[in-house]
Amino acid sequence: MYKVLAISCHPDDMEIKCAGTLLRCKKRGDEVTVCHVANGNMGHVVLGPEELRAIRIKEAEVSSTLAGFSIMTCDIGDLCVNAADREQHDKIVAVIRSVAPDFIITHAPNDYMVDHVEVAKLVFNASFSASVPHYRPDLGPACKVTPLYYMDNGGCIDSEPDEYVDISEEIDMKLQMLACHESQVVWLRDHDGIDVLDNTRASARFRGSQCGVAYAEGFRICRADQRLTTKRLLP
Repeated sequence: MYKVLAISCHPDDMEIKCAGTLLRCKKRGDEVTVCHVANGNMGHVVLGPEELRAIRIKEAEVSSTLAGFSIMTCDIGDLCVNAADREQHDKIVAVIRSVAPDFIITHAPNDYMVDHVEVAKLVFNASFSASVPHYRPDLGPACKVTPLYYMDNGGCIDSEPDEYVDISEEIDMKLQMLACHESQVVWLRDHDGIDVLDNTRASARFRGSQCGVAYAEGFRICRADQRLTTKRLLP
């Protein structure tokens, strides 16, 4: 059994990119914790930031409860995620130390928008800081330097997986979880003409076609000293 921590940016990013894998982790007996860094408060053209913030946090709670995941939020406003901000860095250190994960899933450092890129930097930096015993001991006991897996980029663009996870049995639950984020499903459809549910299924089908299954999620390994392991950690 592993302790798995997914640190995503916005409240629906986990469902889009790695929910199937986390469901597989849960099935094999892992403890799964999801942390949302941003609160999603800018993801609408009608609802104001404070109203939307409350809605999106609730939607995330409903989705994670459906899956049986523990959930946390750093509650940072959209477009305000900043890897150079020491307070934000320390929030992630506290999250990582509280979970003491065996591996972390997060955004890739070349994803399509600034908040995702800053989350990638925050997680990389904070996951090392969390291993230093004399750094902010008030944030919890130090833990090991954690292997990182990067989720697919938006549109699977410039994102060649090192590992695949078969989510053929989890695809329906993954989409059911994503549908819990009604504010985003509707907003993306009406504002951008994007059917996020259909696109998410199509991406999983595309990754599945690459590895010989119906549906899959792809991940890149963070190739850095002290991050690599001989074990297969993904399910």
